[in-house]
Amino acid sequence: MALIPPGHAGSRLKVEAELWRIELVSSRQDHSGKQREEAGHARKSTAAENRFFGYKFKDPELLKLALTHSSLAYENNGDHPHQPGSDNEQLEFIGDAVLGLVVAEWLYRRFPGSREGDLTRLRASLVSSRNLAQVASVLQLGPMLRLGRGEEHSGGRRKPALLANALEAAIAAVYLDGSLNAARDFIHKHIIEPAEADMINVLHTPGPFSGAVGDYKSALQERLQATGAGQPKYILTDQSGPDHRKSFRIEVRVGSVCLAEADGPTKKRAQQEAARRALESLLSGALMETGAAPASDGKQQATP
Repeated sequence: MALIPPGHAGSRLKVEAELWRIELVSSRQDHSGKQREEAGHARKSTAAENRFFGYKFKDPELLKLALTHSSLAYENNGDHPHQPGSDNEQLEFIGDAVLGLVVAEWLYRRFPGSREGDLTRLRASLVSSRNLAQVASVLQLGPMLRLGRGEEHSGGRRKPALLANALEAAIAAVYLDGSLNAARDFIHKHIIEPAEADMINVLHTPGPFSGAVGDYKSALQERLQATGAGQPKYILTDQSGPDHRKSFRIEVRVGSVCLAEADGPTKKRAQQEAARRALESLLSGALMETGAAPASDGKQQATP
């Protein structure tokens, strides 16, 4: 055992104490820096979670609940009985009512000369699970869902029923957190406005409507058949981009006449967009007034 010379013991203890103090202060500073960094990330994360397609939630727990599927609620409850308010099913119930009211009001004001039966048919198509699932897919709602492990592994984020239900629950969350006007703005922007041209076509097309709002290919086909113009054909004229980010260009034609063209991340999306543009041009009379667009000279491939 080394002996500390007399008179030096106190000095050595002071040095060791000072080194320990420096190390402690440094450790605290590092910890404080990490806490500030984590808090910064948390603030950014919270700010992102508080916003939902332009609407800022005052109570973000409502949005969290709207995106929570019952599969996760069952897993979190363990052996305890499932609590009705722990998932989005109650919000879905409210959202369905709010959506129906807003859509009915808009149809009444937009088409004042239409019969009750026609308005009912339009409302049914617009609020159908099929259309809501399409809207939720466009909004990419799937990645936001909070699912249990079983539902996650079975592809729940892509299931139309789950997407439609979550969209209704989100509408309810906006309504409860904000107001009917806030919910109305969301519904108009994301559900009604994209389908307006389709609804106009439905009212102007004689006979039964076999498609649904948002299915522009069916709507265009019915419109062309009603006028005796023939069957539309969808032609793939170009594709570009890497495999994970492909872009497809589609032309929709009747005979040799190009009605419209559009790009999309999939052939199906590009076809729907081309059909939507063609339908809008037909309804506005643009094709009749200016003539159809010339067909592309690029490589062409018919698509189903």
